[in-house]
Amino acid sequence: MTDPKLDLGVYRYEHTEPLFDGRVTIAGADVTLHTSPLISDVFRRMAERELDIAEFGLTYFLRAFDLDDSPFLALPIFPNRNFRHSSLFVNLDSGIEKPEDLVGKTVGEFALWGSDPGVWMKGVLAEEYGVTPDQMRWVIGGTDHAIPAFGWIPQPVPEGVDVRHAEEGRTLAAMLEVGEIDALLSVDVPAALLDGSTKKIRRLFVDYEAVERDYYRRTGIHPMMHVVAIRRQLAEQPGLAQSVYRAFDEAKTIVQEHYRVDAAKQHMSVITPWFSELFAENRALLGEDWWPYGLDANRKAVDTFLRYHHEQGLSKRLLTSEDIFVPGVEWATSPESGAIE
Repeated sequence: MTDPKLDLGVYRYEHTEPLFDGRVTIAGADVTLHTSPLISDVFRRMAERELDIAEFGLTYFLRAFDLDDSPFLALPIFPNRNFRHSSLFVNLDSGIEKPEDLVGKTVGEFALWGSDPGVWMKGVLAEEYGVTPDQMRWVIGGTDHAIPAFGWIPQPVPEGVDVRHAEEGRTLAAMLEVGEIDALLSVDVPAALLDGSTKKIRRLFVDYEAVERDYYRRTGIHPMMHVVAIRRQLAEQPGLAQSVYRAFDEAKTIVQEHYRVDAAKQHMSVITPWFSELFAENRALLGEDWWPYGLDANRKAVDTFLRYHHEQGLSKRLLTSEDIFVPGVEWATSPESGAIE
């Protein structure tokens, strides 16, 4: 019997590289891998049904999932995750010194209202600081490169929230620099902050690493941005969803094991000085499987995102992990080997 031909889209991260270079294959399928320098291009291709399985931003997935004929289910594979307190930037003349000062301000948001980092940080701002999205005005656009509105996915905005798109050709970083917006919530760091040319932009949480580490200690949440989605009809094929999961899990386990073994040589294969100290600190905080896949290890984080998504008016109903993942599959993995138990 010939294996089915499938198109799979994913960014070329170090923990997906073993899929691209052939060290890991997906059993029972003839897979063609696709990637792009802009991960949103992969999202668009999945939304437009050009791909069978793909990395998908969680909010993009959920907006499609909310349709009457939702075409996708999720696999508990999280290729992209990041703590997001570091994603909030402010203009130094805005008077914003703490999260509560965002009330009444104009805030830029990268790409769309309710981006993945946006959902996380709006949820954190509401839950931990009492600041809700309706207390701010929102401008959507690109950080250092102007982008049009993404017309290929639903764009729900709840009643009572002031949202507009930046004018054609305008960038949010430039607007922040001159004070046209007071703050910016962006997956991209403004280029002027990176190169040191700005005297007007800083992060809201200046010591963001300490804040994010404290957040993890208190919550146990390492926020995921993306999930892997699969077409519903393919999810019904016996063993396929688990085979895809096994491959992704094996790929990231290979990379994790490389870092563990390399610790004995002070990570001489890594170009970053003092990386071993950072690795040891992260390992002590995040554990042996510091980038877990599977449902059990991620249920709290996923359900938190789903709750935030609903509270922000982006989902019609409050979903749980059981609603969105392929049913009937055991996702548990061994922290040591990544193998399915």
